[in-house]
Amino acid sequence: SKAPGLEGYNGSLPNGDRGRRKSRFALYRRVRANGLKPSTVHVLNTVQDGKTVSVKGLHSISYTLSRNQTVVVEYSPDKETDMFQIGRSTESPIDFVVTDTVSGGHAGEESPITQSTISRFACRIVCERNFPYRARIYAAGFDSSKNIFLGEKAAKWKNPDGHMDGLTTNGVLVMHPRGGFTEESRPGVWREISVCGDVYTLRETRSAQTRGKLVDSESNVLLDGSLIDLCGATLLWRTADGLLHTPTQKHIEALRQEINAARPQCPVGLNTLVFPSMQRSRDLAALEEKQPWVYLTCGHVHGFHNWGHRSERESNAQRECPMCRTVGPYVPLWLGCEPAFYVDTGAPTYAFVPCGHVCSEKTAKYWSEIQLPHGTHAFHASCPFCASQLSPAQGYARLIFQGPID
Repeated sequence: SKAPGLEGYNGSLPNGDRGRRKSRFALYRRVRANGLKPSTVHVLNTVQDGKTVSVKGLHSISYTLSRNQTVVVEYSPDKETDMFQIGRSTESPIDFVVTDTVSGGHAGEESPITQSTISRFACRIVCERNFPYRARIYAAGFDSSKNIFLGEKAAKWKNPDGHMDGLTTNGVLVMHPRGGFTEESRPGVWREISVCGDVYTLRETRSAQTRGKLVDSESNVLLDGSLIDLCGATLLWRTADGLLHTPTQKHIEALRQEINAARPQCPVGLNTLVFPSMQRSRDLAALEEKQPWVYLTCGHVHGFHNWGHRSERESNAQRECPMCRTVGPYVPLWLGCEPAFYVDTGAPTYAFVPCGHVCSEKTAKYWSEIQLPHGTHAFHASCPFCASQLSPAQGYARLIFQGPID
């Protein structure tokens, strides 16, 4: 099995995981293969011709070159592969329905997206049914009429070997980490994947009509830790082997209990602090009295208190730490619950700035170095647990706990 997981969700979607909408999705070998491979190519000279091909009930990709010329590539069944489709559409060909990730979204919050930038049929992942079970990604998915349609305005071209290819409007970007998804991982380079699975450098802007340069030395095979960006949602791809080395929910729960067993105290109120349980921590509305809070600039962990405001009107964005007088944001701490985002099994002693999600040092460093696509032109580092944009000056902070005085 392989598993793509949605970046920005701390273990579950705001309204719970249901059916084809989940924060993570496991791909298993299908009972019957449903993979496809290109077969016959038709060059059609009228719009009417195009209709006759798609009625045959075969899958096809249509490349509209002009008002009166379309190239249709038919696809025939491939018994060696399974195909899984991802997109915004809830139509039956989509296996994994994704919606735009709201940066910094909290559980239970529904933020309406006025205009989604995720394609209805965004991409397809094709997995080999036999060893070595490679998974390849392709831009665009087949719709309910078994067609992928690239209109006149879409970037498309004929390759030197004669086969047609193209890009979707906002594109499908992939980044393979250097050194796998481990403690030693380093961010890779973002590339764009074509409809036929070739790798290109990024376009000048996300939806420019001119493609980037072909990168012959790279492939569309997904690796453990590969990131897939659909312009509005980013997926993290984990392999079955890779997941064997990540911490389990039980391990993260044990780390939480270990921190609580050390009875960290608020250095001001002297009350014992307790990290809420995994289930409770998903309900951000339920802030508890014992909840740990942190001054993010210095990392001193406290319980919640009302003093230290720089002025009457100021929020928690500018508070003065009673321990060291450093001024900065003051936020509650939440444990990162999604094990697939951890690069190691280290203790949760670091917090992302400014959201306060807690994880291991190496995990915090890794995600703070990755520039994720944002909107149609920007890139910035984000917390994997809530998609909040990280502070450019300081993406994470080391937590300083005070032990019990007795």
